[in-house]
Amino acid sequence: QVQLVESGGGLVQAGGSLRLSCAASGDTFSTYHIGWFRQAPGKEREFVTSVSWGGRSTFYADSVKGRFTISRDNAKNTVYLQMNSLTPEDTAVYYCAANRGVTSRRSSDYEYWGQGTQVTVSS
Repeated sequence: QVQLVESGGGLVQAGGSLRLSCAASGDTFSTYHIGWFRQAPGKEREFVTSVSWGGRSTFYADSVKGRFTISRDNAKNTVYLQMNSLTPEDTAVYYCAANRGVTSRRSSDYEYWGQGTQVTVSS
């Protein structure tokens, strides 16, 4: 098993930036693909981005492509989500998740989840 803890959320003005972190403990972190998902009030959880276990492959939702960047440091057991040019539509609880199977966009493919961190973007 792997335990995940997100941090770095907060309140930011539109056009600003935040960097989220997802720190892992437990099992061998470098063997897990990691995804970021978000859920806004009244909406379903949606895929944001993912990175393969070795960091070579990354995938992004169209809505964040060019603004968000995912990266990982396996030596620190941490995945980062750099978010730039934030808009109010990015307001949500952001979750990181882990799985060993595939670098997937589907939340159902992920076995382990963090508790989430709130990101609020004011206009």
